[in-house]
Amino acid sequence: MHQEYNLAFIDGQNLYTWIKKDWWKVNLSKFRIYLKDKLKVKESFYYIWYYDPDFSDIYQNIWEAWFNVIFKQQTKKDISQKKWNVDSDMIFWVMKELIENPDNFDQIVIVSWDGDFKILVDYLVWKKRFNKILLPNKQFASSTYKKLSPKYYDYMIMLKNKIQ
Repeated sequence: MHQEYNLAFIDGQNLYTWIKKDWWKVNLSKFRIYLKDKLKVKESFYYIWYYDPDFSDIYQNIWEAWFNVIFKQQTKKDISQKKWNVDSDMIFWVMKELIENPDNFDQIVIVSWDGDFKILVDYLVWKKRFNKILLPNKQFASSTYKKLSPKYYDYMIMLKNKIQ
């Protein structure tokens, strides 16, 4: 019998921002367990802005929860102008997995509120390689996902008691 093997791609910028707005804290270890147990995620990739030694305790917390941390490649100019968008990096790596390793996983899980992923989500649904997008809540979720079947998204606010 085939065991489901899904991959999660997490927009760390979005996750951090929306949690601050909702005033609650995600326990990353519990969140990783939720992804593993409920969504059959075996590997999780946590995309985050450039490496800053001042945030090493945050990075350590992410690593200890068994997330693969991917830092955005930045120049000093990018950092000074706060070009911290990780969306294109995530999209690239999802597509790379689809092209180079299509037999190594079943479906993709995305954690973001960003409508920039909608075209990727539509493609993954069409290819039957999409599991779910985890959105913060109705208030912060991009309206582009409203036409998506509810089976393809959950609101993290509904998971609050499980992952806080």
